[in-house]
Amino acid sequence: MSDAAGLLTRVARGDRAALHALYQLQSVRLFGVAMAILRDRDAAADALHDGFVKIARNAAQFDPARGAAEAWLGSVIRHAALDIARRRGREIPTDDAALGDTPVDAAQLDALATGEEQARLRECLARLPEKNRQGILLAFVHGLSHPQVAARLELPLGTVKAWIRRGLLALRECLA
Repeated sequence: MSDAAGLLTRVARGDRAALHALYQLQSVRLFGVAMAILRDRDAAADALHDGFVKIARNAAQFDPARGAAEAWLGSVIRHAALDIARRRGREIPTDDAALGDTPVDAAQLDALATGEEQARLRECLARLPEKNRQGILLAFVHGLSHPQVAARLELPLGTVKAWIRRGLLALRECLA
């Protein structure tokens, strides 16, 4: 069990010191997840705060048998950032490639999984056709909605949805 998984177990029992330790351990990485989606420091800080409130309330929902604690934490923060983005009703583009305005390669998913899971995820992503991989990365790493992915790729929405769906099915099959 990873440090984060152990801390989440303690947080689920109401241990505030464990929540603080979890924040110290994961906040920098999770802030990066929020920044990749929101591209605004203040909004990313809000997403991190909202996410940790949800983590404190819902830590008991984490199941180590279903995946890594780091991935679960990333998902909570990603959803908090997407909620803020939806409330804003717009995307803030920038020319900074480090903030996600250009497609990324599978190697940048390293922060989402560790060890063996990381290698399997990279291998499965590499097997996907470029169109499917690109759609999945834009949607799930950068947090773009399907219409935003379609606009970014200059393709019809239905095409993008189909590519992402097929890619996710192939990814699930490969990881199973």
